[in-house]
Amino acid sequence: MTQELIDLKKSILEGRYADALAIVDELEGMSKQAILRNIQAYLRILLIHLIKNQVEQRLTGLWANSIRNSIREIKSLNIKDKKKSYYINLGEWENLIEEEVIEDAIADASDEVMNGVYNQFQLSEIVDRDQIIQTALKFLALTYSYSAKELPAVLAENLTQLSGGEDWKTGKR
Repeated sequence: MTQELIDLKKSILEGRYADALAIVDELEGMSKQAILRNIQAYLRILLIHLIKNQVEQRLTGLWANSIRNSIREIKSLNIKDKKKSYYINLGEWENLIEEEVIEDAIADASDEVMNGVYNQFQLSEIVDRDQIIQTALKFLALTYSYSAKELPAVLAENLTQLSGGEDWKTGKR
C-alpha cells in the first residue's frame, strides 16, 4: 500500500488526476477486501463454536464468549464508515457461508469437537449444515436490528436457546 500512496501523491503533483482516481479506486478495493477477510475470519469462528455446540449438545462459557465476540466484531466490521450501509447485506450471508466458510469451519472444528475424535471427513458427515447455517443467520440478523449497546443482552438471551444454553445460563454443568 505504501507504493500506491507514493504513486497517488506523484500523480496528483503531476496533475494526472485520472491516474490518481484509479489509484484511489485500487486502494478502496484493497481496503474492502481486507474488511471482508476479517469478517470471514470471525464468521468461521462463529461457525466452529456452533458446530461444537451442535455435536456436543452443550454450551461452555468459552464458546458463548467466542460466539458473542464474533457477532459483535462482525457487526462492527460490516458497517461502512457512514453507518448507512453494509459490506455484506442481510440476504447475502447464507451464500457466503455455504460457498466460502462452512467447509473450512468444519475442518477447523474437527480438531476441537469431542477433543478431536472426528477427522474433518467424519465430522462433515455428522454436522447438520442447514441447522448450523440457520442458527448463524439468526445471530447475524441481530446485528442489523440492535445497536452495539443492546446487542450483548440480546445475544445472551439467544445463547440460552442453543443446546445446553439453559445450563450455561444457570451455571450448571
